[in-house]
Amino acid sequence: MNFEGLDPGLAEYTPAMHSALDPVLDPHLNPSLLQNVELDPEGVALEALPVQESVHIMEGVYSELHSVVAEVGVPVSVSHFDLHEEMLWVGSHGGHATSFFGPALERYSSFQVNGSDDVRQIQSLENGILFLTKSNLKYMARGGLIIFDYLLDESEDMHSLLLTDSSTLLVGGLQSHILEIDLNTVQETQKYAVETPGVTIMRQTNRFFFCGHTSGKISLRDLRSFKVEHEFDAFSGSLSDFDVHGNLLAACGFSSRLTGLACDRFLKVYDLRMMRAITPLQVHVDPAFLRFIPTYTSRLAIISQSGQCQFCEPTGLANPADIFHVNPVGPLLMTFDVSASKQALAFGDSEGCVHLWTDSPEPSFNPYSRETEFALPCLVDSLPPLDWSQDLLPLSLIPVPLTTDTLLSDWPAANSAPAPRRAPPVDAEILRTMKKVGFIGYAPNPRTRLRNQIPYRLKESDSEFDNFSQVTESPVGREEEPHLHMVSKKYRKVTIKYSKLGLEDFDFKHYNKTLFAGLEPHIPNAYCNCMIQVLYFLEPVRCLIQNHLCQKEFCLACELGFLFHMLDLSRGDPCQGSNFLRAFRTIPEASALGLILADSDEASGKGNLARLIQRWNRFILTQLHQDMQELEVPQAYRGAGGSFCSSGDSVIGQLFSCEMENCSLCRCGSETVRASSTLLFTLSYPEGSNSDKTGKNCDFAQVLKRSICLEQNTQAWCDNCEKYQPTIQTRNIRHLPDILVINCEVNSLKEADFWRMQAEVAFKMAIKKHGGEISKNKEFALTDWKELGNPEGMLMCPSIEELKNVWLPFSIRMKMTKNKGLDVCNWTDGDEIQVVEKLGKGWRWGPARAEEEHGVYVYDLMATVVHILDSRTGGSLVAHIKVGETYHQRKEGVTHQQWYLFNDFLIEPIDKHEAVQFDMNWKVPAILYYVKRNLNSKYSLNIKNPIEASVLLAEASLARKQRKTHTTFIPLMLNEMPQVGDLVGLDAEFVTLNEEEAELRSDGTKSTIKPSQMSVARITCVRGQGPNEGIPFIDDYISTQEQVVDYLTQYSGIKPGDLDAKISSKHLTTLKSTYLKLRFLIDIGVKFVGHGLQKDFRVINLMVPKDQVLDTVYLFHMPRKRMISLRFLAWYFLDLKIQGETHDSIEDARTALQLYRKYLELSKNGTELESFHKVLKGLYEKGRKMDWKVPEPEGQTSPKNAAVFSPVLAL
Repeated sequence: MNFEGLDPGLAEYTPAMHSALDPVLDPHLNPSLLQNVELDPEGVALEALPVQESVHIMEGVYSELHSVVAEVGVPVSVSHFDLHEEMLWVGSHGGHATSFFGPALERYSSFQVNGSDDVRQIQSLENGILFLTKSNLKYMARGGLIIFDYLLDESEDMHSLLLTDSSTLLVGGLQSHILEIDLNTVQETQKYAVETPGVTIMRQTNRFFFCGHTSGKISLRDLRSFKVEHEFDAFSGSLSDFDVHGNLLAACGFSSRLTGLACDRFLKVYDLRMMRAITPLQVHVDPAFLRFIPTYTSRLAIISQSGQCQFCEPTGLANPADIFHVNPVGPLLMTFDVSASKQALAFGDSEGCVHLWTDSPEPSFNPYSRETEFALPCLVDSLPPLDWSQDLLPLSLIPVPLTTDTLLSDWPAANSAPAPRRAPPVDAEILRTMKKVGFIGYAPNPRTRLRNQIPYRLKESDSEFDNFSQVTESPVGREEEPHLHMVSKKYRKVTIKYSKLGLEDFDFKHYNKTLFAGLEPHIPNAYCNCMIQVLYFLEPVRCLIQNHLCQKEFCLACELGFLFHMLDLSRGDPCQGSNFLRAFRTIPEASALGLILADSDEASGKGNLARLIQRWNRFILTQLHQDMQELEVPQAYRGAGGSFCSSGDSVIGQLFSCEMENCSLCRCGSETVRASSTLLFTLSYPEGSNSDKTGKNCDFAQVLKRSICLEQNTQAWCDNCEKYQPTIQTRNIRHLPDILVINCEVNSLKEADFWRMQAEVAFKMAIKKHGGEISKNKEFALTDWKELGNPEGMLMCPSIEELKNVWLPFSIRMKMTKNKGLDVCNWTDGDEIQVVEKLGKGWRWGPARAEEEHGVYVYDLMATVVHILDSRTGGSLVAHIKVGETYHQRKEGVTHQQWYLFNDFLIEPIDKHEAVQFDMNWKVPAILYYVKRNLNSKYSLNIKNPIEASVLLAEASLARKQRKTHTTFIPLMLNEMPQVGDLVGLDAEFVTLNEEEAELRSDGTKSTIKPSQMSVARITCVRGQGPNEGIPFIDDYISTQEQVVDYLTQYSGIKPGDLDAKISSKHLTTLKSTYLKLRFLIDIGVKFVGHGLQKDFRVINLMVPKDQVLDTVYLFHMPRKRMISLRFLAWYFLDLKIQGETHDSIEDARTALQLYRKYLELSKNGTELESFHKVLKGLYEKGRKMDWKVPEPEGQTSPKNAAVFSPVLAL
């Protein structure tokens, strides 16, 4: 089933948000379902639930026969009736599979299929069961033994499988292809391209394959060629489910509405004989699942998420009398299946319960089922008991079969590894009284523990089903008990776990399953990552920034535009803002405002992050406004286009600026009026709000109006009195901004108590609005909430959790009055815009004819930035952002809006109410962004690449002593400008700015806490074709103002002084200048050839599409083998001795080009990979014999001395 577009409540049951299980039963669980059920310590039911004897099944009418608990609290993701035996299979969101035998649902087997991903589809075969997860296909016996485990590409996101015959399987998902897998050889035999990506449901008849897409379309494909024969555009939003029987196809799904996706109550029915739609079938439930149940007629079963089921004929009218209700333990039904005999229906809900409905007291799941094999009874029970307290008892009394085979307990060394326990912390009393002599400490025994006995605390198992528990986390706070922490897992500070390979083996996809890009947090001053994401998802700001390019070396607008471009190109991979933060650290105003944190303060969390990010918010808006407002001057970079805005005002000012009149009234009667503008507002809270404990209601709109139209008494200079006098300062609004930015200023307990109190008042008012009365000192229980209305009415009301800790409105309405006043009120989508009209002597409210005419504007909440209070890690900053339709269209090909949580590289969709819920104990609001409706229509959203080809032409060096004789490259001529697909050899050299931070564990292994910070020092690009092939056209040394810790001369060839403009003899330039050259090459579509380009692009801070990178590291690499150095490859294939004393980027880039030519020669342009595979085997065999070391040359030769370099020496 396609879960996209379902009820927002489903977001609570995704694996990333599923809370850790506790052995105590969920209070929402019906106690009657759990009678006589034994629970193991992990909270999983061990036996099926007995059927109550009072259950009466009427023949021919479906009624509930049994309900069992598969896993307490873990949502059921898929159910499947076994096609060969009388069994029901269930998969969970925790990756666990459980089987039940017969209509009594006796537990048969239970095992883990995947450690982190949910089970998405189950298919029974004769010898076992197929389980499909996100990127894994596992075939297991019915008892739990693995037959094969087929790993798919990590980029795959599989959702559906279809068994076409006994040995062929089709697997589809959100990607643009469908895989065909041979079950006999367990290999991929075919890959079919899909024009419309997102195949989440597949069916088959004797005529067609049917593929259901997330876009709402259903395609009919040929059984042999898999080509599209016909296509039905069923729904405008998304497809939920469909089924085929005979000549009829029925589908249910979602339609696009102004507010998003809405469940369509019309089933689309198609006649497969004429290939056209017939009259849609209107049903009385919200359809989420449907199946044909053909017995005497071709009737349909339509199931809703809330548990309503309706039977109807596909060509008739639906009768409300045909509706029955499944009573799920959880609020939602997650899965539905029909047995092959049509006698049984299975439902799985969000609390882990399975419900079996049948039409007879003794149903059978299949017409002809084979006998199920059960485990043999334990023979040990018949043996006499052994007394273990007897030391002389011979162990030979324990019967052991005589065998010559290897025992199961004899694990091979490859599958077993020692796992030492972590030593417990030293007693605080010992540390306090310890005296040190050298490196040895002495302390008296406090006698708090027994001698030579240390109690070890075993790891708690209550986080087994937590999605993030499978991922290695930060070493900070490992000893803390996670369940004692009130901060939700997804809101905690995330840290990258480094290994020997750096980041290559760190799985970011555990934290981000979307196609949006996160930001890495290990860079200094990366606390602003959340605000960068907020600015990026403002469409006018994103387009404006990417169109900007100026002459300044350290321009925040330019660097932010480069970073936005990387976020555009990324498909879920994290980016890093190293170049932006590098420019940020050079701005004097940032240092003066205290925005530059020291590494120690940032790591320990000493700074107040809430105040810091609010100051940063004001700084970045002011800085961008100034960068856009500067006068157009001759461009330092020839690729820079014209100024995006005039010198008078910038587009940033038009978006954020609010024009005001500041009036100062002295007690002498003189009034002074001055015009000003501001880019954001700061909330000003009512005085004495903390002392008022009666719960006085104060709308957010009232506080906002008070903050905008601020009135205060202060001492000011009066020209009339010619001295300082008490004056009344008032502020009137002349023009409202298009984007309303608000700093919350919750910096003390007083403001926090005000938010908490207003949230409680709003909570009580919301309950009264929905029909409930709450006394002042009454706590509401779950049973009280059920009495607030009938089920139909409750579906229209928000849930209990959605109303808690909410004071902030999703929309506000502002109106400019004629007397320069401002009306502000909270706004809901059901309200009608009204304006004040004058009628005779009075005023009245009437419907608005046009918003703009009367100055009435509605602002919608777009983002909230919150401060997470976490004593373990010092706190962090996260953002809730409402991502618009244009971003989803570019990334996912669908048009809808969705709220997301951005926590550095953790990105997760959330319910919209979570964005306005602030538990002041750990989640404190810092910044709010409100956006005027229809904002995008006012601004040009076109992005024109401002980088032109002239950036590649010759330019002057920053070095004063550079001479022409030292020139190592020839710039490109106009007739040599690269074209799409041209080859460019690339290599880069780096220097170290900060050493890495690591800790040494007790077992002697090293753990990297923070990697070394590298900076690019030299970039070389070599021509890859033409008469001048092999001659560099870029060889730039990058000037740096930051202190270099290590020049790495042995590996980089960079010497002290090469990067200093005063003494360097190299072609020295700025990082921005060289960055623009590489950006132009990427945008034009050239293909870069090099060795280890992934690290090069990462340090340069570039995002390059994978199809534009030809890395010799991977071209000459075999799976699960070591990477081979460029030096060894050059010696083995080219008979070249390179990198003798130091590395040279020109030499390395040219060698990589030659290796790529050799690869094309050996593989016949990639057509004869088998023969090339044999060459690689010989390479690895030679490498092992040589210990991967190049023999010392008798006479040192190098490609530097080749004739191809002579034109450069002639400069």
